[in-house]
Amino acid sequence: MKHEQKPNAFTISVRIYFEDTDAGGVVYYANYLKFLERCRTEWLREIGHDQADLLRDPGIAFVVRSVSLEYLKPARLDEMLSVSLEVEKITKSQIFFRQHIRRANPVVDGGWDELVSGRIQIVCVNAALMKIASIPLLLRTKLESLQ
Repeated sequence: MKHEQKPNAFTISVRIYFEDTDAGGVVYYANYLKFLERCRTEWLREIGHDQADLLRDPGIAFVVRSVSLEYLKPARLDEMLSVSLEVEKITKSQIFFRQHIRRANPVVDGGWDELVSGRIQIVCVNAALMKIASIPLLLRTKLESLQ
């Protein structure tokens, strides 16, 4: 389930398990946030930066500052979803993402159903103090090159 990737974009696949659903077999709304987080974490790993390593040296973490989501259609048990991100903007201490969760639509050849769409703002913090910190120059330079 790969989309054509731009340098500032990334996609993972996520299967829906029973634990992800409510009593009606529909994905519980808060679990979409987990899927979006997994995508951002895997993207960071893909570009060469593991969050555990960043915590150790230089002692930073990325935390969510704001989320705005639209829930458009439900996902259900055992479906395979495509979870993607696009980096919209990078500042000295923040990254702004546009994220989507989609499901392949078998009726439309090559088509997708948009399930969740949103904007997520993350901020870099000094992990020990939990205060805003600059994204390390090496990482920021790499991120800016993806735009």
